Amino acid sequence: MAAQAERFDTVVVGGGQAGLATAYHLAKQGRSYVVLDAGERVGDSWRNRWPSLRLYSPARADGLPGMAFPAPKMSFPSGREMADYLEEYATHLGLAVRTQVSVDRITREGETFVVSAGEQRFEASDVVVATGTFETPFVPSFAGELDPAIRQLHSSEYHDPGQLEEGPVLVVGAAHSGADIAFEVAQAGHETVLSGRDTGAIPVPLESRRARLLWPVLVFMWTRVLTMSTPVGRRMRTKVREHGGPLLRVRTADLERAGVERVYERVVGVEDGLPVLDGGRRLAVHTVVWATGFRSDYSWIDVPFDLEDGYPVQNRGTVPSSPGLYFVGLPFLHSFGSMLILGAGPDAERVVRHIGSRQRGEARAERGQGAAVADRAAA
Repeated sequence: MAAQAERFDTVVVGGGQAGLATAYHLAKQGRSYVVLDAGERVGDSWRNRWPSLRLYSPARADGLPGMAFPAPKMSFPSGREMADYLEEYATHLGLAVRTQVSVDRITREGETFVVSAGEQRFEASDVVVATGTFETPFVPSFAGELDPAIRQLHSSEYHDPGQLEEGPVLVVGAAHSGADIAFEVAQAGHETVLSGRDTGAIPVPLESRRARLLWPVLVFMWTRVLTMSTPVGRRMRTKVREHGGPLLRVRTADLERAGVERVYERVVGVEDGLPVLDGGRRLAVHTVVWATGFRSDYSWIDVPFDLEDGYPVQNRGTVPSSPGLYFVGLPFLHSFGSMLILGAGPDAERVVRHIGSRQRGEARAERGQGAAVADRAAA
């Protein structure tokens, strides 16, 4: 016998920063909602990353609406500190979050969304998908052809250099995560090669005095200039989604000082069990770290919507083809800032504002239909 469904105005799937910011604005509007998160604790998506990871934005930009990040404004918190902040944020604000609830399907019955999580069933007028982008780790298909003696791990599995085999290491993927890992591995004494396209870098060292002075300008660029409303923003979104964001903390000069060999060729295959660059060079390495990103899987959302570059087609989080379905937390949802914590609040606020206007419109329509029925009855 199927479990009886719980009914809410809105169900939010995912309890990371985007999902919690959405919950804050829903609560502020007085709407009934629930946030469903698969983790054991709020913040686990940050808690489970490599221990040395630090955020790329200072604490002044890492707070969500309603609660500042409890650290010096220009310090850079660790991933663990961000996880603890999110957990405290949900508790302090009394947000309706349920952990260890893994959503496996979203369907629609008439005008009602049905969110299923095993035997649990939730119904809502609107659903906000806030599962983020770190879903399915991606490695190229030829990875399985590497010599079994070569240790392979994805960046999502990386914690510290102690996991690696003795000897040379290849890090594939040269956006900021790959650069950070290559830098740490080289500092631990490994001969390290970092392979991948040049993704660019911010103009000044992230934690320098110049960056502190430049920070307001960077925020303005990331949230007002590099957006889907500008030609330069639209061009950049494709590049960021396909090749990763620019280097932030660890830059090319840092890699050179650490002894990392930076090659701008891609790893394109395997020859005699070794990874091969597109110029034909074979790399005799003992470990490969695939910093090749993730692929989103939306097959569990059984509601019509289109994909572009592997991501849902949406306008500032709203899905034109399925009214009532929303997304937050996507890379470059509307701006470059959308992929940073500082973008979570504004993106969520806009989505919740749209939810409110949509529900008010439906309520007016229902009242109009009721008045029409009453008029016909009176006649």
